[in-house]
Formats: sequence, C-alpha cells, structure tokens
Amino acid sequence: GLWGVLWTDLFQFVLKMAIVISVAWFGVRAVGGMPQLLAALAAKRAAAGPGASDITALLPDFSRGLTGEALWTLPVITFVVHLAVQWWAFWYPGAEPGGGGYIAQRIFSARDERHGLLSVLWFNLAHYALRPWPWILTALVAVVLYPGLAQPERGYMLVATRQTPHALLGILLAGFMAAFMSTVATQLNWGSSYLVEDFYRRFLKKDANESHYVNVSRLATAFLVLAAAGVAWELKSVSEGWKIVLELGAGTGGVYLLRWYWWRVNAWSEISAMLAALVTTVALHSSALWMAIAGRTAPFRGSDPVIFAKTALCTTGVTTLVWIGVTLLTPAEERDTLVRFYRKVRPQLTGWKPIAKLVGDELPTQDLGKNLVSWLLGCVLIYSALFCIGEWCFGRYQEGFFLAIVAMICGLAISRLMPKSTEWRKN
Repeated sequence: GLWGVLWTDLFQFVLKMAIVISVAWFGVRAVGGMPQLLAALAAKRAAAGPGASDITALLPDFSRGLTGEALWTLPVITFVVHLAVQWWAFWYPGAEPGGGGYIAQRIFSARDERHGLLSVLWFNLAHYALRPWPWILTALVAVVLYPGLAQPERGYMLVATRQTPHALLGILLAGFMAAFMSTVATQLNWGSSYLVEDFYRRFLKKDANESHYVNVSRLATAFLVLAAAGVAWELKSVSEGWKIVLELGAGTGGVYLLRWYWWRVNAWSEISAMLAALVTTVALHSSALWMAIAGRTAPFRGSDPVIFAKTALCTTGVTTLVWIGVTLLTPAEERDTLVRFYRKVRPQLTGWKPIAKLVGDELPTQDLGKNLVSWLLGCVLIYSALFCIGEWCFGRYQEGFFLAIVAMICGLAISRLMPKSTEWRKN
C-alpha cells in the first residue's frame, strides 16, 4: 500500500543521496579539495581567454547579449526559457504545471490539505535545491580531471568509477540501478495502463475478462521497452532526449494550469494543445520540410542551447494560440459537470463566476491573491536554498548565510499563510 511506497521511496532517496554525495566528496578530494578545484577551474578559464565565462557563476553572462555564445555558460535566451517559460508552459513527467498524477497522488495520500501542501513544498526543496549540488560538484571535478571529452556525459561516470574506492563501487552500482529501475518501472506501468485502459479496452475489446487485459498489458510493456530502446538508439546524447520531451510538451502547460481557473477550458482544449505541440515540434525538426520551404535544414541558427530555446518559444506560442482558439470555438462542458466540479474543487471565483451563480449555496473561494503571494515566496525559498548551498560549497559563506536567512524567512511566511489543519476541517 501507500506505506510500502513511502518507505521504499524514502530508502531509495536516502541511499541515492548518500551515494551521489560520496561520489562528489571523493571527486573533490581527488582534485585536492575545494580551493584547489576552484583554482584549477579559474586557470582553465584564464587559458581559454575571453571566450569563456566563470563556470561557478550562478547566473549567465548577460554581457554577451541574448544569444551570445561562451564556454561554460548558458546563452541568456536559454536561461530565460528555463527560468521564465518552462515552469508554466511545459509539461514533463513529475512536474506538470497544473498538478498531474505524480503530485496529486502524494497530496491525496496526506493527512489533510496542509500536510499535502507541505509535502509538495518539501518535494520541490529536495528535488531542486538539495539533489543538484552533488551532481554539479562532480561535473566540475570532471571538467578538471577529464577535460575535452567527446561525450561530456561520460565525465560523471569516470569520476564515479575511478575516484570512488573500490569497496563502494558495488553499493554505487546498486544505488544507480535501484533509482533507474524505480523510474523505468513507473513509466512502463503508467504507459501500459494508458494503452490498455484508455485505448485497447475502450476501443478495441470492451468485454474481455481481466486476465486477458493483464496479458495485453504485459505485451504493451514489452512494446514500450522496445520502442524506448529504438528511440534511445537514435538519440545523439542524453540531453537531446529531455530536450525533445520538453519540446513535445511546450505550450501544453498553460491549459493544464488554467483549467483550474477558467470554466471554459474543456477536453478539446487539452487535446488540441497536445496535437499542436506534437505537430509543431515535428515540423520544426523536419529537415526535408525546411529544405523545401527555405532551402536550409533547420528554421533556426545557433548553438544547440539557442536552437532549443527558439524552438521551445515557437512551439509554446503556436500551441497556446491553438488551444485558446479551440476553447473559444468549442462548447463548454455540460452544465451539470461544471457544477459538480465547482462544488468539489471550489476554484477561485474570478474565472468561474457563471458557474458560481448557478450553485448559489456554496461560499465562493477568493484566495487567489494569497496563493500568488505564497507561490512567490515558494519560488524565492527554493532559489535561495539552491544558491545558498552553492555559495557554501564554494566557500562564500557570507553570501550563503544571507541566502539561508532569506530562505528561512520565506518558509516561515508560507507556514503562516497556510491555514491550520483545523481551518481545513471547518471549510
């Protein structure tokens, strides 16, 4: 049950964090310590000349312009897409802007809504502030110990296998395999359930017994494994895979977010958003299409990060226009459905006034302002915690202490803004 899942996830999280922290620690020790690591990185930057930026900087080099290129820094346009667009416009597993099954399942299993909100806050803190730094430190070690790799992704495993004591390699391998298998198993079960329940059972064979559907789900799982292996074989790098996933979901996040705030959003809104993102992404990546249209193999020029940012912005714009247009041109959901949804969810009144008038007896919810303040405080909390850990790792303790104070103030403010458990029960 849920307790089994909870303890399994907790064990895997602690094990994996212990492993990646150990890899980072042994890697930094192999260089001679943090001061020696920073000195070696500074020397590499000096040797590279003006074409390199500070690899330990927490922000991009804005002096190089919107699409300016430099070693060891993101172009500003790519940074802006990741920071200002990706959070609301992109759908990707585990971080759907409108709250997907991954997150909702954990919220619903909590004691009450306050505990559910706190669990999501902890997830974001652990996922975005705690987990990245062991990876970042190991990557910096790889830059020093193994420079100029044709496949930069190999750097992490080189540090892990060559600098970690042999006695720990078995535990390291077991931890990585456990993390990999837990993620893969989730995706395979999720995907096979879609294929069987939402497609096969609904459209192809409706009245078979359960053992039949179990066997079909096994075949669907095998199909997904083979399909995923084929896609992975065609990818040039690991980063290309997650970039494609992000691009395929670019622009769909808006509809998933606004469906809670606008009564006109319907099923066709979501369907049109998914189709528009898919078609636009395929079109932008079609070399034959652009050779026929413009006489070149791609619509955008620049480095891979710049092309990704431009493609994502284009896909987001097209998808958003399509789903908003489809929403306005198609009828809303049935009145009874909207009323049931309103009674159960009690969304913010602003975008649901026509339905609120039909309900009448429900006290309207008007907490958008407080939620926006909590959201802003949460963002500041996560970024402050993220940069605080980085400043401490790099020996900049005063800056780290200041960011820690900011993070704690934001955390206390969020806690005060959250209604107590008794208030949830009264509502």
